[in-house]
Amino acid sequence: MEKVLKILKGRSNIVFFDLEGTQRTQEMIAIGAVSVSLNKDGSIKHIKPPFKRYVRSTTKVGEIVKNLTGIDDQLLRNEGRSFYDTMVEFKKYVGLKWKKSLFVTYGTNDLRILSQTIVHNLKSPLDICKQIQTNYWDFGGFINNYVKDDKYQTLSLIHLCELYDLALATPPHDPAVDAINLANVYNAFLTKQDITLREYKKVIVNNPKFPTSVRAVLKELKDGGNVTPELFEEEIKKEIK
Repeated sequence: MEKVLKILKGRSNIVFFDLEGTQRTQEMIAIGAVSVSLNKDGSIKHIKPPFKRYVRSTTKVGEIVKNLTGIDDQLLRNEGRSFYDTMVEFKKYVGLKWKKSLFVTYGTNDLRILSQTIVHNLKSPLDICKQIQTNYWDFGGFINNYVKDDKYQTLSLIHLCELYDLALATPPHDPAVDAINLANVYNAFLTKQDITLREYKKVIVNNPKFPTSVRAVLKELKDGGNVTPELFEEEIKKEIK
């Protein structure tokens, strides 16, 4: 897709990543990522083994996050690393393509977690964080323009995997697993264009910004019917009765 290539701006490497944060302060407690090389059409050529680290936070995790992710304060004390050291390791994981990579998440919450973690850590790798913040793409916001549910609502990453008939990496709410699922959805968006086209037709038809008359005509077209000027006029007349 040309729009994806414009966003990539000639880059040949993408880093899909996911962050988990504390409940109250939204500090980073875990990071997962997969770095991938791309073909000329933007599809994935090669995926590196995933990167995953736990990160010590300055505040407690919180029960909701603990129950959702399985991460608690004891785990962070035993296996967590400092924010600074974690991000240095993350940069090493990406390697020589660090400055030429695009950093991709599903939604904007991950960047919020990154910003909050900088606030709560006096020793922060600001150069590394800035590289991510200035070379960042919310793929969730992008794909939401083309794929939604029947109620015109955003689909979760898990539901997108199901929609594109992808093998779902598990367990959920593991940052490395979520990064893998995101990479797979990105690739499916580009390579399974029949599904993307089918779903985009639904998005157009269900768009609440269109008048009912326009949606009715679009639905007729989507379902393979013939739309005549007379039919369109009849549908419009219903709007002004």
